[in-house]
Amino acid sequence: MVLFLSIIIFLLISVIFSQYQEKKARNSTIHYTHKKLQSILAEHTSEKILAVTSNQELQQLFNAINGLLDHNQKIIATHRKLESSTKKMLANISHDLKTPLTVVLGYIEMLQLDTVISDEERQRLLSGVHSKTLEVLKLIHLFFDLAKIDAGDTDYPITKINVNEICRKNILSFYDIVTSMGIGIQIEIPETTVFALGNEEALDRIMNNLLSNAIAYGSEGNVIGLAIRNDDVNIYIDVWDLGKGIDEFHIDRVFERMYTLEDSRNKSFQGSGLGLTITKRLVELLGGSIHLSSIPYEKTIFTVSLRKA
Repeated sequence: MVLFLSIIIFLLISVIFSQYQEKKARNSTIHYTHKKLQSILAEHTSEKILAVTSNQELQQLFNAINGLLDHNQKIIATHRKLESSTKKMLANISHDLKTPLTVVLGYIEMLQLDTVISDEERQRLLSGVHSKTLEVLKLIHLFFDLAKIDAGDTDYPITKINVNEICRKNILSFYDIVTSMGIGIQIEIPETTVFALGNEEALDRIMNNLLSNAIAYGSEGNVIGLAIRNDDVNIYIDVWDLGKGIDEFHIDRVFERMYTLEDSRNKSFQGSGLGLTITKRLVELLGGSIHLSSIPYEKTIFTVSLRKA
């Protein structure tokens, strides 16, 4: 009997000791996790909680914490990228506003100071003021439009739209400009009408931006093109040119806010840097996607994909 009781007591002591050790290890792990988590959040590092434990509940907790850390790091990276983009955007927009406003101020000073200016010269200066003022207004409108889209303050109801007609109308609106520049046009619009889920106003603006971009950058190739393709699910609109193209290094960044190429301050080549950003936002609002592929001086293609109606 004494032996039996001794064995029972030994087993109980072993269990208690085992539980004590397990609790001690668990407390140590929790303490380490708390300290490590504080360090990661304070220093904004990309570390994870790495702790060895046989406790399944703690393992699940660590997995959940690491998932939250991943999400937090993505938010921080996005915030930093947006902050950098915003700073660059403000710097560029300040430059783009300052230049025409400085010209306007110069024209006005000439009109004020030169009392014997001829009517012809006065008209030339006033035309310059008008032109530069329109340039400033256009930039402000673009900036305002992007802000509205980002804030979700736009109304583009999704309906069934005639892609053939919208593309045909937009390419014809550029016909006189393109032909006056000696640029050829290649149009591939199928005879059978294709319908997409989208918004006519939004697609009009998307096409206007892409065609303007093709003319601005593709004029050296002497030809631009527009083609409509479709499969069982999507409709694809290709706007292409054979001009200077975009190097591979820049392809992933052309849709960023105010991102411009190295010759971006040359107005004969570059606009505000907002056009393609607005285009991408509009395509996404329609539930579609936009893709760019480019081989400089061979072919540059912007492809808009929309869901088939």
